[in-house]
Amino acid sequence: MITGLDHVVVLVSDIEAAGAAYQTLFAQAPSWKSTGDGADRVLFTLDNMTLELMAPSGDGTSADRIRAVLAQQGEGLASICFRTDDISKMHRRLDRLTLKPEPIAEANSRDATTGATLSWKRTRAATDMTRGVRMFFLELENERPHSVPTASSPMVAMDHVVVGTADPERAAALYGARLGLNMALDRSHPDWGRLMFFRCGDLIVEVAHRPGKDAADTPDRLRGICWRVTDIEATRARLVAAGVDVSEPRKGRKPGTRVMTVRDGTCGVATLLVERTPRPDNDR
Repeated sequence: MITGLDHVVVLVSDIEAAGAAYQTLFAQAPSWKSTGDGADRVLFTLDNMTLELMAPSGDGTSADRIRAVLAQQGEGLASICFRTDDISKMHRRLDRLTLKPEPIAEANSRDATTGATLSWKRTRAATDMTRGVRMFFLELENERPHSVPTASSPMVAMDHVVVGTADPERAAALYGARLGLNMALDRSHPDWGRLMFFRCGDLIVEVAHRPGKDAADTPDRLRGICWRVTDIEATRARLVAAGVDVSEPRKGRKPGTRVMTVRDGTCGVATLLVERTPRPDNDR
């Protein structure tokens, strides 16, 4: 039913500043800008998903709700949306699995720059049934335009999104058995805790458990994002020149990877960049 991760939403206070920050981070131009339903939105569409920045706009219930969340939690990751090719079947599955989906709604958006339109159908699972993570499901009628690189060494795709959990068994049941994502790896380490990797299209939903950090009934939360780069040294040089605070590259946990932490300019989103060394053909 789920074919991939369609997008993640980051709530921000200032849409212009946030859009500029992510254009600097990605070295990609926004692919879509729109206003409606109490929010300003800026989208960046990479090879395998979309990042949606959302800020409150004007008055009304939706704008007030966004402001309330920002006042309580600050800027950062707010929700994830999975792509499906049949929203009706997805809705029936969610209902059978007691995830209490909202009725399917139709929506559309118009790009402020080009006047182009997008249409989609979506539903949302009850947050108390998805362990505190706001989770949407979407069937997109027409594809979004891709972002266009604005500088060298751009971000090319998402590698993984991280969900923190205090109850790994229930989280595994949600993402694996109920949502139907394929668990690619389940491993534990005394320093890292337990990490579970669920394939979602060509990226990973990583569910992380750190023993003793939270009580078992603590809600799950979206913890961060890892983006793919092709040349981590060149990407670091570009970001440092732009005034972004980044770490030195280091070996990643997965063999054949190097990673780098982005310390600012992400609107409160814990952010990692990863470079993967291509594997020999006989290892694929």
